[in-house]
Amino acid sequence: MRAPRVLLAKPGLDGHDRGIKVIAMALRDAGAEVIYLGLRRSVPEIAQAAIEDDVDVVGISVLSGAHLPLAADLLQALDREGVVVPVVIGGTIPETDIGSLTELGVAAVFPVGTGLHEVVDGVLELAARERVER
Repeated sequence: MRAPRVLLAKPGLDGHDRGIKVIAMALRDAGAEVIYLGLRRSVPEIAQAAIEDDVDVVGISVLSGAHLPLAADLLQALDREGVVVPVVIGGTIPETDIGSLTELGVAAVFPVGTGLHEVVDGVLELAARERVER
């Protein structure tokens, strides 16, 4: 059985990627295969990579405040392509927006300050659930 495959990306114009790189390394240390697309990725690029790499979870990091429209666009793009995987989002997410993100279909939200182990455990749990459902 292959390791859980997690796609991570920074959509939009964010130029700060230290946090997502820490998450990527922690996921790798926990046994996941991580595909990190890097900075300033478009929603179509992320959706295409999710298809090509047959991922179990898609995670995005947003610090710019554009988390609601970016999450909505990504979920719509994945849906259009028939990709059914959990999408998680981390970054500068106000508490008041977490409900809106989950209503959109985001599987988990990890705001700034979430513990590293909580993020890793949450992502790996979603990946394991996804693999069982396939």
